[in-house]
Amino acid sequence: MDKARLRTLLDRFAGMHILVLGDFFLDRYLVLDPVLAERSLETGLVARQVVGIRNSPGAGGTVTNNLCALGAHVTALGVIGEDGMGNELLRALDGLGVDTSAMVVSTERYTPTYIKPMERISPDVERETERLDIKNRTPTPARLVEQVVDAFRRRAPDAQGIIIADQVPEEGCGTVTRQVRLAVDELSMSCPQQVIAVDSRNRVGAFQNQILKPNENEAWAAVHGAPPETPPSLEESAACGLTLHKRTGRPLFVTVGERGILSLAGGEVTHVPSVPVPGPIDIVGAGDSAMAALVLSLCAGASPPEAAQVANLVASITIQQLGTTGTATCDQVLARNQEAFE
Repeated sequence: MDKARLRTLLDRFAGMHILVLGDFFLDRYLVLDPVLAERSLETGLVARQVVGIRNSPGAGGTVTNNLCALGAHVTALGVIGEDGMGNELLRALDGLGVDTSAMVVSTERYTPTYIKPMERISPDVERETERLDIKNRTPTPARLVEQVVDAFRRRAPDAQGIIIADQVPEEGCGTVTRQVRLAVDELSMSCPQQVIAVDSRNRVGAFQNQILKPNENEAWAAVHGAPPETPPSLEESAACGLTLHKRTGRPLFVTVGERGILSLAGGEVTHVPSVPVPGPIDIVGAGDSAMAALVLSLCAGASPPEAAQVANLVASITIQQLGTTGTATCDQVLARNQEAFE
């Protein structure tokens, strides 16, 4: 893909409307200064001192961050709690210009949150320590699921592309329940030309008529019923991808880490190598940034291998942003392409 073609695709991203349906988390970074640590008089335990707080949308919010950075307009649809974390999440999304009017907010749920303590090693270096997770571990109430389905059916026709972000591993405890999957399937069957792509941590095999983006381990588990004992080879990942591709009849992308992306379409597999970058790197959120780029590229008219190449360019930029889930702009993508291929 030459520079002119890449620029044409990227120019089409501006103002594109994408609906993100799924699990929105709050990523809450707490910066700890070990020099200021105190000993609690009451317990004798170390009281670690927080000297900085950063909030960022996570999970489906990370996909949203990347869509916005690439110029798209996003509508967010998920279930969060009527709590302080939810307020911070909505504030962060609103700050990106995201339409949050479809979000389902309820006192019956917690806002899913990843609390990430970051120990300050030097003024410019932080190290992530043990994470604290806040999740809902009971089934999402039927009333809230019905609100999600209703909002999805109303908002989906206006979107040029739809991303399903199924992050919560416990079945039925997140936004993307079985009833929501059925609603997505109905739309896929009635509007086969609409770009609807799924990223599912534990249930990618439960989606039958959408574009799927599993990583190599998720693809293996969806086909074999259990995670692989050793990292799959490219050939094994391609075989798993073909099995899923035949089920869906739609393009499919298997991300294979530093080896890039396997693009599957029309029964054929294309290996699109990654863009090498120097370290240090942080791969957290790389798959989400790739998903944003894949969907925008497909909506812009890219072929599946072209979409995979754009996704690799975007991911090569986001993994160089340490201690945060990074994003990439279209200008940065053009610059990276020039560095790597021209």
